[in-house]
Formats: sequence, structure tokens, C-alpha cells
Amino acid sequence: MTEHDEEGYTGPATLLVGDRDLAVEVELRGYFQPIDGYYHWYGRIQENAELSSLAGGKKTAARVKTPQGEASAEVSDPDPWNRYRITGTSRPPFATDLTT
Repeated sequence: MTEHDEEGYTGPATLLVGDRDLAVEVELRGYFQPIDGYYHWYGRIQENAELSSLAGGKKTAARVKTPQGEASAEVSDPDPWNRYRITGTSRPPFATDLTT
């Protein structure tokens, strides 16, 4: 038995950082946390040279759009493979049992 069932999306997305739209590949997962009443989602953005140049290895606000939805997010520091972490709270940029 798992602590919570995760939902998600893997595939192409558009990431808006500042005034720049970037075509990226993402792997996103999420779950509803009944203790705080929010949907928490997170994932990784595949290595992207333009994102690395814009973010500079630092946390930055962004907006992510998939074919299933759109949401505000925070992009944080990259892992050793230069994949940036992305997180958000509330409505995710992908379909869930709560949004379908």
C-alpha cells in the first residue's frame, strides 16, 4: 500500500520563463495532500540549454503548459544531469481525477 496515489504527465511542454517561451520535455507527478488541502505536483525538465542560460542554476518563477493544462511553477536548481526540478501547488498542468 502506498502513502498516496500519484498521477502525472510525461511529454512535451511549453515553459514560460520571464518573457520567453521554451519548448521542453517534462516528467511530472502529483498527489492531493488531505492534511493541507492542496494538490502538490513536481517533476523534472529534461536538459535544455536555453533554460540553463535563462535560469542560471537558480530558482525562478515560471509557467508550464502541457496539452492537458497550464499552471504556475517554481523551477529550482538542476541535478548533476542538468535537469531542472519543477514544483507547484494546487491545480496541476495535467489531468487528474480531480480535474477530469
